[in-house]
Amino acid sequence: MVMRMHENMNMNNLRIFMIVAQKMNVTEASRELYISQPAVSKALKNLETSLNIKLFIRDKHNGLMLTDAGKEILVLARQMKVIENNIYEIASRENKLLRGKVKVGSFPAASTNLLPKTIALFRAKYPHVRIELMEGTSNQIKEWVGDRTVDIGIIASPFDAFEYKVLTHDYMVAIIPEHHPLQQAAKIDIDDYQNEFIFCKGGHETALSNKLQEQNISLKEQLTVQTADTLISMVKNNLGIGIISNFTLASVSHNFVVKDTHPRIERDIGIIAHSFEEVTPAVKEFTLVMSQSSSSL
Repeated sequence: MVMRMHENMNMNNLRIFMIVAQKMNVTEASRELYISQPAVSKALKNLETSLNIKLFIRDKHNGLMLTDAGKEILVLARQMKVIENNIYEIASRENKLLRGKVKVGSFPAASTNLLPKTIALFRAKYPHVRIELMEGTSNQIKEWVGDRTVDIGIIASPFDAFEYKVLTHDYMVAIIPEHHPLQQAAKIDIDDYQNEFIFCKGGHETALSNKLQEQNISLKEQLTVQTADTLISMVKNNLGIGIISNFTLASVSHNFVVKDTHPRIERDIGIIAHSFEEVTPAVKEFTLVMSQSSSSL
């Protein structure tokens, strides 16, 4: 029986089964597949015969319904579809014709500093792969990776429970206008000048709060903004000392004096995923290109 199942189970019948299970209607499935209703019914019957089980039952009130075995097989069939796609992507990659889509979540500074070079290099090698970019904060990107809205995310540490690859290191700096009284200072002490700080959140709140807790410093936020552009405008208008990540600062134009902070607040910028082994070949290649192109940062 086991040998007969392996020999007779047809992958095309399995694909038709998945569409019928999605639509729960043979007529709608036939329209989706552009084949006749009898052809759909025959494919289902052949699949049930090869497996020697019933996949569907007809209920007077609820119409077509999956059997318990049908539900289990549907899950496995969808996994097989993913594996089949991966096989074709690997074959395409070997022929330099990698196809598919890479969905990336990124915060704006990473989009500016990292992605242009990565995308240019990747497209040169794999012109048939589409890249879809979603921008948000690190916390939003973690949610997108978590629910698989995106394949991979570029975020600032901490990386939580995700698998990650560090791309570059980052640290917080203070920015002040030219001719500011502190322009000759070697560093700006966070504990001494809290009342003058303008803090740009941008996803590094955790790194900041963890470091200050280590130093027994309680941060008093006098003015908090969400974006680097807003912080730049505030500092330009002499409203205080800006506290921002050096990585983010590199993505905007300014002519401020940049100072190190004391204590030094560090974090990493990296790629996260559920599992780098389980992503598609296209995503694996994109991740590899990004790691290589960011190594010079």
